[in-house]
Amino acid sequence: MHAPKHSFTEGLRDGLPIFLGYVSVAFAFGISATGQGLAVWQVVLISMTNVTSAGQLAGVPLIAASAPLTEIGLTQLIINLRYALMSVSLSQKLDKTFRLPQRMAAAFGITDEIFAVASAQSGTICPAYMYGLILIAFLGWTLGTLLGAAAGQILPKFIIDAMGIVLYGMFLAIIVPVSRKKKSVLAVVALAAACSILFR
Repeated sequence: MHAPKHSFTEGLRDGLPIFLGYVSVAFAFGISATGQGLAVWQVVLISMTNVTSAGQLAGVPLIAASAPLTEIGLTQLIINLRYALMSVSLSQKLDKTFRLPQRMAAAFGITDEIFAVASAQSGTICPAYMYGLILIAFLGWTLGTLLGAAAGQILPKFIIDAMGIVLYGMFLAIIVPVSRKKKSVLAVVALAAACSILFR
């Protein structure tokens, strides 16, 4: 008997590249966070409850500096606001079997990469597919954080400092291939880069 289209197994399979990418990026986060004074268990807990690379890398220095909760909260709101927009967009692809609890579970697991993979699927998506896609990505993010946090206790400082560039490599891997194919995406990337330089 063939598995139904967009099954849990297909979600796991489609999420495997995300898993591999997340292990390396979360590894860098784990090293960075423990280097700023957080315990291994605290770093892993942050990854398990947030699942946002940019948000976590921005939040940990604020936590380490004992910044006010309002500053931390506002920073996370601004950085992660895009996930709300992604959720609204992706909700159009969810099939009728999605109920409110399932939508909430899916919303928790949406990241840039999961949104990209799910949006690229033909037709609608069932809950099982989203669960598979989110689960394997979540495991990669958590495992990478744990390995990085543990390694941060023993690796030399020059290696730890070099790992800070991994996150930027992940974002480049997302935007470069599609920018080469679509001029509209290239224009948006160029505009975003110009705005970043201007505001900097």
